[in-house]
Amino acid sequence: MELLKPELGLIFWTAVIFLTVFFLLRKMAWKPILKALDDREKTISDSLQTAERTKQEMATMKSQHEALLNEARQERSAILKEAKDMKDAIINEARDKAKAEGARMIDEAKREIENQKMAAIIDVKNAAGELVLEVSEKILRRELSGKDDQKKYINTLIEQSKLN
Repeated sequence: MELLKPELGLIFWTAVIFLTVFFLLRKMAWKPILKALDDREKTISDSLQTAERTKQEMATMKSQHEALLNEARQERSAILKEAKDMKDAIINEARDKAKAEGARMIDEAKREIENQKMAAIIDVKNAAGELVLEVSEKILRRELSGKDDQKKYINTLIEQSKLN
């Protein structure tokens, strides 16, 4: 049990050694240790401030990114709408041109038909006139005495004309 009861000399030397080590540590190690702790605390504080600033910048950048995305979407919608309007305008213009061209072709065909019809009528009139002249000429060349002979001769000429 003697080990549990320290003697006065042991307490004195322990106190002297403790105080000597304490003063030496205070003189030589305490300032660098406190400085290192202060530096570490300052570094941690700066890191937290930097992280907070970065977090705020990221939030700002995110809102700017969202705004840019919305603007790009609106621009895309405007471009698509403009393209659709242009497509519709081109289709309508082509349709109108096709209608106009069709109407022009129909009018041209009607004029051509009318011209051919008039040419056919003129040909028929000319042929009828020539036929009348030919029959008249033959009638005048021959002098017939009676109406029956004239009718008979005219009918013969008409039948000969039909055969020609």
